[in-house]
Amino acid sequence: MNNLLVDYAISLTHLYGLVHKDKVAEIYNMQNEEQVDVEEVSAMLKHPPEEFKRNFVENFDDYFVAESIMDNAEFEEQLRQRRGKPFYIPEQEELLKYKDELYFEESKEYQAMMDYMADHFFDGDEFKAQMLCEDLQGLCQFGFKVQKVLDVFNNRGVGFESKEQLNEVMQLVMNLANSTRIWENNGHTPSEIFEKYEKPLLRPLPKEPFDFKGSSASGLADDQKSSRSNVVSFPSGRKIGRNDPCPCGSGKKYKNCCL
Repeated sequence: MNNLLVDYAISLTHLYGLVHKDKVAEIYNMQNEEQVDVEEVSAMLKHPPEEFKRNFVENFDDYFVAESIMDNAEFEEQLRQRRGKPFYIPEQEELLKYKDELYFEESKEYQAMMDYMADHFFDGDEFKAQMLCEDLQGLCQFGFKVQKVLDVFNNRGVGFESKEQLNEVMQLVMNLANSTRIWENNGHTPSEIFEKYEKPLLRPLPKEPFDFKGSSASGLADDQKSSRSNVVSFPSGRKIGRNDPCPCGSGKKYKNCCL
C-alpha cells in the first residue's frame, strides 16, 4: 500500500474532520508527481490499514472520518455544516504535520496569548502558559463557549485582578477563536471564511445618509430605489398604543409586530 497516500488520508482527516475519497485523491495528485486514481483510495476504505486505527481514523461510506465524529454520531451534522464551503489546502510539508492528531497551526494570535499568559499569570513560565493555551486552543477548535473558557482558567488556578483584565483576556481568546482552523469550515479559520468568501458578498452601505422623507441627499442607486416599496411609512401626529393594530397592516398588535 502507498504509505504516503495513507499519510495523506490521515492528515486530511485530522485537518477536516471528514474527507471524501475523491478529495483525498485530488489533493494528493495536486502535490505529487506520482499520481493515484480514486480506486487506490477506495481500496483503503475497503481494507483500512492498521495505521488508521492508531491515528483515530474510521471509514464511513466514501469518507474518511475522525473517530470522535463517529463516536458522537455527528457525521450527518458535520457534513451539513461544511456543505458549500471551500477547502483550505496547505502546502505538503504543513499538511503532513496534521498526521499528528494533536498538531495545530500556531498563529500570531496564539503566540500573543502565550506571551500574555506567561507575563501576567505565570511569572514568565512558558511551559505553564503553553499548557493553558493548548487547552484554550482545543476549546476554540471543538466548541467555544465562554463558560468553558472560564472553567479552563479556574482549573489552571488562574484568577483575574480586575474586570479590565478579564476583558483583555477574553479579547485574546476571541482573537484566537477567529484564527483557529476548524472542521466545520473545511480547515479554514472563521476570519478567512469571512474575509475571503463572505465579506465580498456583503452589500455596501450607501455613501450618503438616508433621508427618511423618501430620498438620500444625492439620490439612490436603482436597486436601492426599487426597495423603497419595502419601507413601511408610519402615520405621524398620533402616538401608537402598544395594543393598537400595527400600522404596517399585518393585523397584529403593535407590541407584537413593528414595535
